[in-house]
Amino acid sequence: MATLFISDLHLDEARPQIVGLFEHFCAGESRSADALYVLGDLFEAYVGDDDDAALNARIASALHGVAEAGVPVHFIAGNRDFLLGDAYARRCGMDILDDGAVIDLYGTPTLILHGDVLCTDDAAYQAFRRQVRDPGWQAAFLARPLAERRAFAAQARNASRAHTSTTDMTIMDVNQTAVEAALRKAGVARMIHGHTHRPAIHEFGLDGEKAQRIVLGDWYEQGSVLRLTPDRAELRALGAIP
Repeated sequence: MATLFISDLHLDEARPQIVGLFEHFCAGESRSADALYVLGDLFEAYVGDDDDAALNARIASALHGVAEAGVPVHFIAGNRDFLLGDAYARRCGMDILDDGAVIDLYGTPTLILHGDVLCTDDAAYQAFRRQVRDPGWQAAFLARPLAERRAFAAQARNASRAHTSTTDMTIMDVNQTAVEAALRKAGVARMIHGHTHRPAIHEFGLDGEKAQRIVLGDWYEQGSVLRLTPDRAELRALGAIP
């Protein structure tokens, strides 16, 4: 009995070994899980459900195989795939949850989110996030030709790399005050998120009680999965395909 969580895969044709590792994961242990949660940034870039890229079809097929095995698959959008919509979710056999959903995990209510909204010290990023999450902006963007959207995504990735290389890492990490505020608002003492690429399990005090923040790892150089059971939370790295 285990629920699996992954995030920040940043799947891209330029890293075929990671795509293969993800397909192997979907064909293996994920099919015996109680549920699989993908907490954002499944893709390096996602420009709309009408994108006919071969990679999108491969990922949909891999996730659909998990769902066909009887495992519920849930998705929360990240900062790279916030345009992933209902049409693609149906192809994957998964449902889309709101960023900041509260779920019951073996009796423990848990806040799950991508995590970027917690990085409140990064004012430039938060301004960008507000822009691209606006429904009007998204509708206008999706109305543009696919080639233009792909070009925009490439430019955005370059801008993101430049921002990351010139910004203090502490600014891009989560703000503890924001973490505590999110937990209080949700009325829970545990959260699971990705985005920062700093896998760890943090224990801290919140209003006189024990609280926990679990951070998922990224899939740039290897795979990373959280295996959560009624008794234990284990972060594991996934190596090369056997």
